Amino acid sequence: MTSTTDPKGQAAMGLAVKAADRAHVFHSWSAQSLIDPLAIAGAGGSYFWDYDDKRYLDFSSQLVNTNIGHQHPKVVAAIQEQAAKLCTIAPGFAVDVRSVAARLIAELAPGDLNKVFFTNGGAEAVENAVRMARLHTGRHKVFAAYRSYHGATSAAINLTGDPRRWPSDNGSAGVVHFWGPHLYRSNFHATTEAEECERALAHLEQTIAYEGPQSVAAIILETVVGTAGVLVPPPGYLEGVRAICDKYGIVFILDEVMAGFGRTGRWFAADNWGVVPDLMTFAKGVNSGYVPLGGVIISERIAETFATRPYPGGLTYSGHPLACASAVATINAMRDEGIVENAAEIGETVLGPGLRELAERHPCVGEVRGLGAFWALDLVKDRETREPLVPYNASGADNRSMADLAAACKQRGLWPFVNMNRLHVVPPCTVTEAEAKEGLAILDEALSVADAHCA
Repeated sequence: MTSTTDPKGQAAMGLAVKAADRAHVFHSWSAQSLIDPLAIAGAGGSYFWDYDDKRYLDFSSQLVNTNIGHQHPKVVAAIQEQAAKLCTIAPGFAVDVRSVAARLIAELAPGDLNKVFFTNGGAEAVENAVRMARLHTGRHKVFAAYRSYHGATSAAINLTGDPRRWPSDNGSAGVVHFWGPHLYRSNFHATTEAEECERALAHLEQTIAYEGPQSVAAIILETVVGTAGVLVPPPGYLEGVRAICDKYGIVFILDEVMAGFGRTGRWFAADNWGVVPDLMTFAKGVNSGYVPLGGVIISERIAETFATRPYPGGLTYSGHPLACASAVATINAMRDEGIVENAAEIGETVLGPGLRELAERHPCVGEVRGLGAFWALDLVKDRETREPLVPYNASGADNRSMADLAAACKQRGLWPFVNMNRLHVVPPCTVTEAEAKEGLAILDEALSVADAHCA
């Protein structure tokens, strides 16, 4: 934590950091004059803190990416060592650390996904996966679910289903949206997971039929839907999508940007169902965001398309040495320290049971869902009607109850991940039992604020 020997000096430094931010930094997804960013002095493990030495338990993992926690010493050391050896080199060269990172990622990936195209993050990974699918098939349409987020670049934001798409939706990307499975808020009038799965697959195949299968290049799905609700697919759904893709010659893309690298208690979320896509995107947890990195893991069949035909895409920083060094160190640390196994164990024995106990005590909790270190509480005004605690895409006064809940968490030293009517519980995969229980105790207190808005 920051030094407390000169608290006035620390406070002044925090004010200076915030003043510089407000003068020059343009923040994403924000009305610039309405935000008040917290000035951060440091971080370590599952916590970060401000210049007043107030410590926050990070139940957001920032943007669900610090899977190994903050400032892991082995990863910090690897970045320092690589910087002393070779800071940067163009992507056209063969570099040891880039090759090792690609090999390690390919070895973890399912099936024959053996080649890695590196990007700077998840949105670029999605952009390139879609481009590969279109070039491989010679088709142009791409199917994506309404409940989804795939990034903020041109094609990725059009693929995105949530309202962040609306201001940038130009309808020119050949995107077709469809409803994925979500039993608690079923679009198919289902009453069981089996019905939801069967009807969701029938809806998808019928939509393909009406769009023309010969025009569909790819279906892209978040293996476990992240920002749009931590939606775990029902048994058989991903296998069914795989079969539909095979039937019509459609490329199956799994977006593992948020769900990958331990978040669900497996290296990749796809491992929970034994499904092998044709392309898989990754970012975030591959190196916990210590240096920007993402990529596409490519099957042999699609890689062969570009064996003698140039792939028309690239990035100056593709496979950046510092980023790759951090990925190698992260993967090795996760293996050596059992971090993936820890996420699975914490989810099964602490977070899952603990959140279900909270649901029993708090009438605002409509549903608890998740696995590993990847959970969400669906908050409602009325459990019987399942009316969301706030309207869809609420803002301002309409969103007051969720804003009050978030404030209550922060006041008590927990940094939450709140989206629409949902409270996501997504701590680092390194979270200890004691830390998880500390977070649950704070949530228990904070949810009383939301209870006041229930029927």
